[in-house]
Amino acid sequence: MVIRRGYDRLVNLSDAVIAIAVTLLILPLADSAGNLGSATPAEFLQENSEQLFLFVLSFAVIARFWLIHHQLYRSIDGYTIPLVWLNFLWLLTIVFLPFPTELLGQRNAATNPLTSGLYIGTMLVTSLSGLAQQVLIYRTPELQLESVRGTLSLVGAIVPSIAMVIAFVLAITVPGVGVWGLLLLVPTGVVENWITRRRAKSAGPDGTGPDVDPSTN
Repeated sequence: MVIRRGYDRLVNLSDAVIAIAVTLLILPLADSAGNLGSATPAEFLQENSEQLFLFVLSFAVIARFWLIHHQLYRSIDGYTIPLVWLNFLWLLTIVFLPFPTELLGQRNAATNPLTSGLYIGTMLVTSLSGLAQQVLIYRTPELQLESVRGTLSLVGAIVPSIAMVIAFVLAITVPGVGVWGLLLLVPTGVVENWITRRRAKSAGPDGTGPDVDPSTN
């Protein structure tokens, strides 16, 4: 059953939780800066360069997840109970991410398969729970705004999820890869656009069949 009442509260709660999560990312660095002592700012930045990199990386990842979530929830005007629970699972992983981020900031932890696996594994669950939400919305047309009904695609969620699975497997099985496997996410946008163009071309101008040049008939 699709519920319309209280939809804005669900969206506002999600945005608030994400805001808290990205704030938590900077707290360990803020604590370290409070104990600067006689060290210069340049020395502090050099000593904590790895933690700063992980902060920026995690912030960028959460921002990317939020953009996908924001775009998805702009296409609907209601919710179902299963969608709410999938959204809470998605939020759980977002809130949890600062913990493995802090673990990775410890000395020699970035290439530890268990630590990097926990870090990327958290992101993987985020991706899969986001994909599950998209599948549910895709299969429930009455959830969708009339203006977008029939136009939604799962490509934008499936491609990054596949890349995240590969990055996770590499992190826990190949020594030294660590978080660098996340670089596989960089070309996902290009892959998504390529798949979308191929599907549009094969569907034809009217969306019912291959795009055949009439001059060849």
